[in-house]
Amino acid sequence: MIGAYLEVFSLSGMMWVLIGTVVGILIGSIPGLSGAMVIALALPMTYYMQATDALILLVAMYIGSTTGGLISATLMRMPGTESAIMTTLDGFPMAQRGEPARALGLGVISSFIGGMFAWLVLTTLSPLLSTLAVRFGPYEIFAMTVVALTLIAAISKGSFMNGLLAAALGALFALPGIDPISGSLRLTFDIAELDNGFNLLPVMLGLLVLGQVMIDSGKKSESTIQKASSSRKVTFSAKDFKENLWNFARSSIIGTWIGILPGIGGTTASIASYSVAKGFSKNSSKFGSGCSEGIVAAESANNAGAVGSLVPLITLGIPGSVVTAILLGAMVMHNLNPGPLLFVQNPGVAYTIIAGVLSANIIILGVMWFATPLISRMMYVDKAWLLPPIIIFCFIGAYSVSGRLFDVIAMSGFACLGYILVRAKVPLGPFIIAFILTPMAEENLRSGLVVYGNSYLPLLTRPIPLFFIVISSITAVWAVWSEIGQNRKEKL
Repeated sequence: MIGAYLEVFSLSGMMWVLIGTVVGILIGSIPGLSGAMVIALALPMTYYMQATDALILLVAMYIGSTTGGLISATLMRMPGTESAIMTTLDGFPMAQRGEPARALGLGVISSFIGGMFAWLVLTTLSPLLSTLAVRFGPYEIFAMTVVALTLIAAISKGSFMNGLLAAALGALFALPGIDPISGSLRLTFDIAELDNGFNLLPVMLGLLVLGQVMIDSGKKSESTIQKASSSRKVTFSAKDFKENLWNFARSSIIGTWIGILPGIGGTTASIASYSVAKGFSKNSSKFGSGCSEGIVAAESANNAGAVGSLVPLITLGIPGSVVTAILLGAMVMHNLNPGPLLFVQNPGVAYTIIAGVLSANIIILGVMWFATPLISRMMYVDKAWLLPPIIIFCFIGAYSVSGRLFDVIAMSGFACLGYILVRAKVPLGPFIIAFILTPMAEENLRSGLVVYGNSYLPLLTRPIPLFFIVISSITAVWAVWSEIGQNRKEKL
């Protein structure tokens, strides 16, 4: 554990953290671009890097992009990331009334405190969870994947059925290749390149990046929609800290807890935290008009949620969002075994991720505090200048995986599929997560059938699988019921 911290805080380790945080903040501050996009683009560049350096870089990008979204949310009322939506409600009004420096300062400090609290939870809870999870059998792991898929389908944008459709498509595209039990080929249609299935990187680049490029290229190019506040400095007072002390703690707890739950994410965390803060506030009527409590609640929670989502990733191997699914893919690409065995087989990697979170939060605080005036100018970059290099990097990244033209063709096909799914309002998150989790779910389900004599009964008689099955069933029923109620309201 100490060795991991020494490696991260070495000169080379801090260099990767600095690069990752700066790039993440820059991308996060530009409305329309996302952390998932930049991490997917960066993934092929890490192919020949050491696994620890690659994960440090990607985790720093993840946290940096989450924090960077507050810049455009505060100065332009345009959240750079989805998780910064709630920040616009009070950050922009505060900036408009002549206090942009204070609004940015509240956001930066809140993000830092939320991230540091979640890091403490990550440090203390992850080893304990991994010790428990390493005792899980095949049915326990299968039931966990069912919960993750159900949650992400239920929480995703659009209807629950659309989420299930996306998950089913992702599972379908994960099936071609070698059967995990018999070792025979299946669904390859005599295409030799499909013997090992579709590579993860072309799938993600096509769906998340090229598909979005196709959508953006059809929109009118705009460099700026609204003039940002003239002052972009960052300030923070001891009075603000004292007045929001309990708000910092409460929002960080809410954000971390929601972040740990697979499939929910920082946006939901910030909404829940904002709502709770408004309910407990003596100045609830001021929320939405530039209230400091609203900024603190939103930013503490979304950063805590981002870090909290790493807990199930490194302890259970369960990604709760598109970004953590990409991080899971990075581990697989570097021949690591994410999940309960990570702390057993590669403890250095697990603790390097934890140490990377700490260093990223520290560096983000410094970068945001001193470089915000420069970073805020990135909001005015015309996306027409950004799309061509993104396309080039996608093709280079897809080809570099195995040096095969087939991967480039596959990426182009998944880009078209991603474009169609987004246009049809089918979420991409369940697709990506199902594509990654399906091999693990299938292998454990079929292993369980072998162990228990082709009986499914242990799924209901063993306590842990039963608990997960009940949770997934309740989630599915709740999602369907909520959707029916929403449809009824729309008809009235």
